[in-house]
Amino acid sequence: MEIVGIKTLKARLSEYVTKVRRGERVVITDRGHEVAEIVPISKERQVIKSLAEQGRLKWGGGKPVGLKGVKVRGKTLADTVIEDRR
Repeated sequence: MEIVGIKTLKARLSEYVTKVRRGERVVITDRGHEVAEIVPISKERQVIKSLAEQGRLKWGGGKPVGLKGVKVRGKTLADTVIEDRR
């Protein structure tokens, strides 16, 4: 995990996005206080997006429909959706 100030983040945003894409987390500070965290997209969210793109899932932001028989390791789908809403 890397900690970076807003000014540095703005100046080198592409570099930090590349780090997040590789799986790293970046904590953002404002005047020395942690205010936010940039994290990679979760595996669960990637699976949901893939299923939606394939037409195997309909999702408008609410409770997903059409996920029968799909098993994903890790957090439950409900936990993932709730976490993404924060």
